[in-house]
Amino acid sequence: MELNFCYKEILSAFMVLFAVIDITGSIPVIISLKDKGQKIESGKASIISTLIFIVFLFLGEAILSLFGVSINAFAVAGSFVFFILAGEMILDIEIFKYQGPGGTATIVPIVFPLIAGTGSLTTVLTLRAEYAVENIILAILINMLIVYVVLRNLSIVEKILGKGGVYILRKFFGIILLAIAVKLFTANITSLF
Repeated sequence: MELNFCYKEILSAFMVLFAVIDITGSIPVIISLKDKGQKIESGKASIISTLIFIVFLFLGEAILSLFGVSINAFAVAGSFVFFILAGEMILDIEIFKYQGPGGTATIVPIVFPLIAGTGSLTTVLTLRAEYAVENIILAILINMLIVYVVLRNLSIVEKILGKGGVYILRKFFGIILLAIAVKLFTANITSLF
C-alpha cells in the first residue's frame, strides 16, 4: 500500500477539522462543567475522540446505515444536543445533568458532542471524499493533540481569562453554539422529509 502524504491536504483537513471541533470555543462549556464538579480526563477524552474519528472515517456510513440512520438524521439529533448546551450557556440554567457513574463529563458532553460531535464526524466523512485517508488521519491526530493540551491546561486558560472573561466567552460562544445548532438543523431537516 502506497502512502500519499501531502502537506497541503494535511493542512487543509486540519484547518477544517479545527474550525468544526472548535475546542477553544468549547472552553466556557468545559470550565462550566468543571465548576459543577464534573471530572474531565484530558487523556481519556483525547484518546476516545481519536478512536471515534478513526472508526467513523472508515465505518461511519456503514454504522449509521446499520441502524437505518442517515447522516442528515444524525446531524439533526446532534443539533438538539448543541441547542440544549447553548441554552445552558446563554440563560445560565442547568438542563443537562450527568447522572452516570463517577461524576465525570469526559464522555458526554466532552467527547460527544463537543469534540467528536455530529458536525465533526460528518466533516470527516466529507473530507474522505476529497483527501487521502492518511492525510485525514494525520489532521485528526494533530487536532487531538491540541484538544489534549487545551483540556490538560484548562486551569491555566481559566486563570488567563479570569472569571469575567470566562463569563463573557460563555455567553458569546453560547450564541455561536446556538447558531451552529440552527445551521445543522436547517441544513439537514429538509432532507428527512
